[in-house]
Amino acid sequence: MAAQALPSSEELLARILTSLDSDKAEEVVQVDLRGRTAIGDYMVIASGRSSRQVSAMAEKLVDRLKQEFGLVAKVEGKDTGDWVLIDTGDVVVHLFRPEVREFYQLEKMWLPQGAANA
Repeated sequence: MAAQALPSSEELLARILTSLDSDKAEEVVQVDLRGRTAIGDYMVIASGRSSRQVSAMAEKLVDRLKQEFGLVAKVEGKDTGDWVLIDTGDVVVHLFRPEVREFYQLEKMWLPQGAANA
């Protein structure tokens, strides 16, 4: 079996956004990290209405990336579903319950001052 070519960070980002959209993620924000940090090229922050939805979105996203790109992402927090971190290498995804997202306010840390949500 031939090795699968890894997707570009833009292809990965597009697939992640499509997956989250199809799973009814709310308030999806993407942050361009290129040239700002070594943790990745993009960060995606999104909410689910419940811990169950957050966990399900994370599981489906990880499965889709594995099926389509052969990519095994690192996942933290899926069991509780309050805040799930999915590290794909180039794109870091944070899925939150709304109250938890409000508490941590990651967007404020990463988006330029006064930037509107994407």
